[in-house]
Amino acid sequence: MTTVLITGTSSGIGLATAVTAARAGLTVVATMRDPGRDGDLRAAADRAGVTLDVRRLDVTDPASARACVEGVRETYGGLDALVNNAGVSNFDPTMEMSTPEALRANFEVNFFGVIEVSRVAMPLLRAAGGRLVTVGSVHGVVGQPFNEAYAAAKAAVEGFMESLAPVAAAHGVRVSVVVPGFVSDTRFGIFPDINRKTIRAASGPYAPAFDAYLDWVCGPGWEGAGQTSWQVADVIVDALTAPDPPFRIPTGPWASRYVAGKLADPDGSAVQAMARTWLGATP
Repeated sequence: MTTVLITGTSSGIGLATAVTAARAGLTVVATMRDPGRDGDLRAAADRAGVTLDVRRLDVTDPASARACVEGVRETYGGLDALVNNAGVSNFDPTMEMSTPEALRANFEVNFFGVIEVSRVAMPLLRAAGGRLVTVGSVHGVVGQPFNEAYAAAKAAVEGFMESLAPVAAAHGVRVSVVVPGFVSDTRFGIFPDINRKTIRAASGPYAPAFDAYLDWVCGPGWEGAGQTSWQVADVIVDALTAPDPPFRIPTGPWASRYVAGKLADPDGSAVQAMARTWLGATP
């Protein structure tokens, strides 16, 4: 039975992915920084009639990542798949409000944490001929105003994984980045009025642009973009189980159209085929 480790499962996409993967017959190690926040996850698992192995993993702590992956190896004899889902968002005009410390904290979770967990898991994934799936964002393909730090971190993750994918494939590991758009039932999709007032007050010369941007986000700009975390989870589990998943997997028609507006190779197949020839593969 396939064993998959999923980060950031206390809520949202991670919670839905853990339950969906377990329903699909996978053995799920559901991790989170604070296992004391597992109530919603366990309740969802109970409703679905599935069992999860909940463990602690702080993606910003290399020792925690090593201990968790080693514990999985000891319990299950290996690891077949990793889903990098843990992440944080920020929503403010970076040039006016964010401190260097806040920007670095964003990258610690959204970029360096992803890379560290992937690094320590890779020997087990190589041994299993496994899967490495990372939750990206349309913001990592098309930069988003007032989401500069988050967009930059997600773009860095996509660049890293795109570079890693042909090397990993040469060792039997398939790498994919799942690209959601607007996820309506997570905190990433909530723009409370108090945030608007607070951010606008601190935006200085950027306040008019911020007002126009948020009017677009909360109005027609994201029309058709909304998905639930459970719909995104279905796409992630497909990436774990499909015989030959592409590198980049938008989670629906809206996300596909959105990234296609920038990319001539929307699912990354052409770039990956070209890159594999650089490593000696036959075209």
